[in-house]
Amino acid sequence: MDDRGRRFLLRLQTGGTFHFHGGAVPHALILGSEEGTVVHSQTGARLACMRPTITDFILKMPRGAQVIYPKDLGTIVIRGDIAPGMRVLEAGSGSGATTIALCRATGPDGQVVSYEVRADFHDRAAANVEAFFGRVPSWLELRLGDVREAAATGEAFDRAVLDLPEPEGVLPEVRTALRPGGILVTYLPTTNQTQQAVLALERGGFAEIETIETLSRTWHVTERSVRPDHRMVAHTGFVIISRRGRD
Repeated sequence: MDDRGRRFLLRLQTGGTFHFHGGAVPHALILGSEEGTVVHSQTGARLACMRPTITDFILKMPRGAQVIYPKDLGTIVIRGDIAPGMRVLEAGSGSGATTIALCRATGPDGQVVSYEVRADFHDRAAANVEAFFGRVPSWLELRLGDVREAAATGEAFDRAVLDLPEPEGVLPEVRTALRPGGILVTYLPTTNQTQQAVLALERGGFAEIETIETLSRTWHVTERSVRPDHRMVAHTGFVIISRRGRD
């Protein structure tokens, strides 16, 4: 991060050099140093070096599909009650942002199974997951295919997360794969998609349906003034929480 707060995500390599608007910084100045170390380019530009948080990584990582933003990921994980040891079904993998959050939430005692129908998105998600964790976690299975296949395998899941343009098309199979009382979280960007999904959930045997929009506004705090920032992360999508009802 430079003195103006601009952030840069890079993977350190022996013999590598980071080039930016302030000059060049050899990776050797950073490798082996403690987190928070400060380095300078050959022109004197200052950089503070820290390991990226999950928010840093998701906002800067290469993308195929549009990612679900961290503010919505927090809502998905907490309101979806996704916890260590749970088995979670996901579709689609996209660029891997939600997959990363789910893997961190379930931990090695759980399991995440993520479906993606597009091969290019599947490969991008795998690359981003590997870049974040250093390897694809042993408790993650990335599957190239349709999430409806999960019902045919006879597997049972505690939770399901759908980031699909038409989730109503897979609800019968997802419901079959969910354990009784299991929670389904659906993410959609527009009001008409959300309406169609909620109506389909009501018809499809899901209960306790709730639709949430999460807004995130930062504040500017100084010695002389405290006010909201002029810009905020407003609408990015709707999160629909529901539970599998009784047969």
